[in-house]
Amino acid sequence: MRGTLFLIVGPSGAGKDTLIAAARERLRDGYLFQQRTIARPVQPGGEVHIPDDATSFEAHESAGAFALSWRAHGTAYGIPATIAADLARGTHLVVNVSRTVVAKARAQFQPSRVVLVTASPAVLDQRLHARGREDQGGIDERLGRVAKVQAHTVIVNDGALEPAIDAFVTALKG
Repeated sequence: MRGTLFLIVGPSGAGKDTLIAAARERLRDGYLFQQRTIARPVQPGGEVHIPDDATSFEAHESAGAFALSWRAHGTAYGIPATIAADLARGTHLVVNVSRTVVAKARAQFQPSRVVLVTASPAVLDQRLHARGREDQGGIDERLGRVAKVQAHTVIVNDGALEPAIDAFVTALKG
């Protein structure tokens, strides 16, 4: 039986990485929480990822190293091509992706499920300020972007963390 590809999407500041990290602790057998390759160095307190530089990323991308890749906010992101073999072995894969690659991922990998993690605009604004990567103009630009995606599950992560974690883990066990 093939594994399910769980596509985790949502706006910056919604808490996707926090929920993924918590689920990683609870779901060990049969689940793989795939790190992204990102064309930027590792930042203290930031997402754990495979760092790359822009030139090397493009060479990897051209060589077919990524099953999915995209650009957002001037940065390149990729999900390794090895996920196809993991899914074929029956491993469920959890990946944090851009909403712009959902259609391609759904067409390429079945079964797949989309989990949308979101929060209220006020909470997103507060979290983006706390992250400290952008000025107010950059934050306003992020908050002004509304990308539509059909999700199997929507988790509003702007209250207590534990209920959001429980809902997220339940969605992955689906």
